[in-house]
Amino acid sequence: MTCAFYPGDMTEMLPLPVVDLSALDSPELADRLDVARQLDRACADAGFLYLTGSQIDHAAYRRLLARAEAYFAQDLDAKMAHYIGLSQNHSGYVPVGEEQFATSAPDLKEAFDCNLDYRSERGRRSLLGPNLWPDMPGFREDVLAYYANITGIGRKLFRAFALALGLPEEHFAPVTRHPPSQLRLIHYPHDADAEDRPGIGSHTDYECFTLLRATAPGLQIVDRTGEWIDVPLLDNALVMNIGDMMEILSNGRYVATRHRVKKVPQERYSFALFHSCDYDHVIAPVIDADAPRYAPLKGGEHLFNQTAQTFAYLKRRVEKGELVLNDAAPLDSFGRQVTPA
Repeated sequence: MTCAFYPGDMTEMLPLPVVDLSALDSPELADRLDVARQLDRACADAGFLYLTGSQIDHAAYRRLLARAEAYFAQDLDAKMAHYIGLSQNHSGYVPVGEEQFATSAPDLKEAFDCNLDYRSERGRRSLLGPNLWPDMPGFREDVLAYYANITGIGRKLFRAFALALGLPEEHFAPVTRHPPSQLRLIHYPHDADAEDRPGIGSHTDYECFTLLRATAPGLQIVDRTGEWIDVPLLDNALVMNIGDMMEILSNGRYVATRHRVKKVPQERYSFALFHSCDYDHVIAPVIDADAPRYAPLKGGEHLFNQTAQTFAYLKRRVEKGELVLNDAAPLDSFGRQVTPA
């Protein structure tokens, strides 16, 4: 896996590349192309990387963290009043044990999930609609402010990916107007008696790419040899990884990177925003389309199918026949294989 030095500290070797996004706001195409080339190289080599840049609103992040700490400090009954299983668009509180990837142990974490907060009556889908919000003054406003900042960065990244793949810069704009991109506020409570239980089990992300910030170590990724490696924190940086859909769009040039939070040595908060295309957009290779390595899939349907294979409340609905999953891909369909432990 490619390594990179963190700018300004040449003594510390990091396991992942670092890309500064600041020049994506330059009026000069040459500057934006330079960032696109760096992004392309990092995603092709590693699939995981650090992002820095003037676009990141650190004050919005600090407000989000304070809201998350206050929210998760509530008792369970207060949080379960907005249980995700009560929502119309898969938003709300996710209790410890709700999620389980394949045959791994249930995840040792709790979360609050929110989406675009799509208020229009037209075009609603299983993952696109109004969010289920808790009754906490300022919570909705600060969460949506962070959502707006990171989805704004995501739009710039979609333009950079277009340039990196040799496409017109606005190639993805028409298919990212109302995407079911989800923000997860995740709390990993430290439990000394459950250190072998995963915070999040091994998986790839379903969408195009993910932008993450966290308060403590714990994230691990699979390198090119199939071995697990730790991802250290980098101050004031986002961690980015490629997801299933970008693997398809790039026709395998970028590979979704398997990752996990193996154990939680201390209390940990993380905030992951999963960037997708519009619900009805068909995901298919956009380069080398005459030699596709992947079959097309319906973006929103893929997201929902994968989600329904991990969340307990959706699994119960499938078992009861209330939900039918059409052409659901197995959860381990993308990404590099893992060397057995």
